[in-house]
Amino acid sequence: MKKRVVVGMSGGVDSSLSALLLKEQGYEVVGLFMRNWHEKDEGGCCTADEDFYDVRAVCNDIGIPYYSVDFADQYYDRVFRHFVEEYKKGRTPNPDVLCNKEIKFAPFVKHALSMGADYIATGHYCDILHDSDGLNYLLKVKDTNKDQTYFLNQLSSNQLDKVLFPVGRLDKSEVRELALKYGLSTAEKKDSTGICFIGERNFRKFLSEYIPMQEGDIKTLDGKIVGKHNGVFYYTVGQRKGLGIGGGGNGEAWFVVSKDVEKNILYVSQGDQSMLYHKRLFCEKFNFITRVPKENTFECTARIRHRQPEQQAIATVRDGGLELEFLTPQRAIAEGQYAVIYVGNVCLGGGVIDKKFD
Repeated sequence: MKKRVVVGMSGGVDSSLSALLLKEQGYEVVGLFMRNWHEKDEGGCCTADEDFYDVRAVCNDIGIPYYSVDFADQYYDRVFRHFVEEYKKGRTPNPDVLCNKEIKFAPFVKHALSMGADYIATGHYCDILHDSDGLNYLLKVKDTNKDQTYFLNQLSSNQLDKVLFPVGRLDKSEVRELALKYGLSTAEKKDSTGICFIGERNFRKFLSEYIPMQEGDIKTLDGKIVGKHNGVFYYTVGQRKGLGIGGGGNGEAWFVVSKDVEKNILYVSQGDQSMLYHKRLFCEKFNFITRVPKENTFECTARIRHRQPEQQAIATVRDGGLELEFLTPQRAIAEGQYAVIYVGNVCLGGGVIDKKFD
């Protein structure tokens, strides 16, 4: 009998081609669309409805059955609530990472298995080594611009079991070319951006619906008021655009140095950006995907944001977390984001940045 694969269909070209390739390889393929958000955008459109329309079209193109499952309650409780709470603390969260851990590779997998799936598949640009000892290793892929291991850093070896990434070894350009060749209706659909499953929004307006915003002072480090902000939660450390300050000072561009959430003050500076650079950070809780390294201190490469080139670092496992010391100082390390580490092609895991040091 054919092995059954349930493919997480998003309505995008990556998952569309994943389903097609698996069918070409002889699997029994079933498409499953996740509906994780119900509210409409500013234009009155529901992104999920539009995406499901594309899923139906693609599945009809390929000739496979498709279904929809609603995880909106789980998404709100496990992902979005945390997203809002982190912003309230003045941190910069990454909901895409948590969504993978708490939704795509948790209730989605459970639901797929209840449908008789032997495997589940997604359109992520990642690869997996299923070792003979029963452990699973998350691997980078050749398209470094699209590599998505950063977003899967909170998964476990068990969550990677029975998982397939059909487009992981292809470049994005190859994915588009194959989708056009096979006549998939999503072949030229642009990649989604914005908040995971919520879509492209006026971010300030959207966030203000969940966090009361209050106008406050924008100050220099010596206490001089240089402008007003509409809410410190909107800004990130290192940000240069959208401050609304204009000229003045020494004439150079202003940038965000820090945020005081309790006093509702945004601190900025001009010119010398040395205060934005730090060599060390600490993740209070660090997730090792497959196993904790035998050595407490080891060399690795690391990213503190998606698409950042990997940086040489020394990792030290301590105090229930992980400290990273970079060979060169890193600009604008943001608390709330994830630090993700690698040895060779293997993604060892990641953790939420809790502190940064000189």
